[in-house]
Formats: sequence, C-alpha cells, structure tokens
Amino acid sequence: MATKKRVFISFDFDHDEGTKIMLAGQAKKPDSPFDFKDASVKDYLTGDWKEKVKRRMDNIDVVIVLCGEHTDKASGVAAELTIAQEKDKKYFLLAAYPDKTCKKPTSAKPSDKINEWTWPNLKRLIG
Repeated sequence: MATKKRVFISFDFDHDEGTKIMLAGQAKKPDSPFDFKDASVKDYLTGDWKEKVKRRMDNIDVVIVLCGEHTDKASGVAAELTIAQEKDKKYFLLAAYPDKTCKKPTSAKPSDKINEWTWPNLKRLIG
C-alpha cells in the first residue's frame, strides 16, 4: 500500500473553516491518498508564529491552499503559502466553493491556477 501524503491545509479561518473541516474529513475515506496533519490557526501563537508554521511544514508533504471569496485579503494564508514556497513544498490551490468566485492568495504565482474540488481531482493533485 502506498504511503499517504501528509497534508497542511491553509485557509481563511474567518470565512472558510467549514470547508477546511470537510476537506480534513476526506482524509478518513478508505481510498484517501492523504493524512490531515496540520492547518492554519486562528488562535494567536505566542512568539514568532511564522517560525512555528515553518516548523509545522517540516513534517508535511503537500500544502493545500483552500481558496474562497476572501482569500485575497487573508494575510495569514498569503504568509503560509510564502513559507511553503520558500521550503519548496509541493502545493496547489483548491476552490473551496463550486458556486462562488474563489480568489488566490496574494503570494500565489501568476501561473498558479485554482483547481476544482472533486474527489478524483484531489487524489490526482495530491499524487
């Protein structure tokens, strides 16, 4: 059996927590290619929170950036994506909603596309 990828979910805590919970729940499916390991936090982290996120990302394989209607204004998501890019972590952007305009974080590259959230697509993107 293939080893499951360890996933960090970056999301806008103020607007997209429900979708993060659904995504983390998909890790429990029997054919899931990933284990949910960590995610964005709303609670204030004492000290340098970016350093703590960097350490958390040392233990993951893939960063999933959930994109919602306000992700372009979510500074924490932008910072987490920058950290993932600096650490050369595999990442992809995932539309949090099929029926809303989902926006990229400000630190996304112009070539980063927002992918549709379907189970087959998620499995392919995680690889």
